Amino acid sequence: MTVLIVDAANVIGSVPDGWWRDRRGAAERLRDRLAAREGDEEVVLVVEGAARGVASVPGVRVESAPGSGDDRIVELVAELAGRPCVVVTADRELRERVRAYGAECAGPRSVR
Repeated sequence: MTVLIVDAANVIGSVPDGWWRDRRGAAERLRDRLAAREGDEEVVLVVEGAARGVASVPGVRVESAPGSGDDRIVELVAELAGRPCVVVTADRELRERVRAYGAECAGPRSVR
């Protein structure tokens, strides 16, 4: 089963819809959209900063990064070595880091 790891801050920030007024609420809305998607992948949403503490729901495991969300995403990808993994982000540096562990990448539009 493919693991889909979503960079919450990057995906949320890709659309100027007022997310900055309620970062936690924006992360919860993204989580709920991901939970409603059809597919057989395991979904992990990585949150950081003001979005920390967003709860997991059926279909989406939420990981609160203790520091940098990018660093937590790289750690998750490294832990999943050998499993198919797709990281959703537009962050070029993060894409390079996770590809070094064999992950594929997709842009924010793939989950919006």
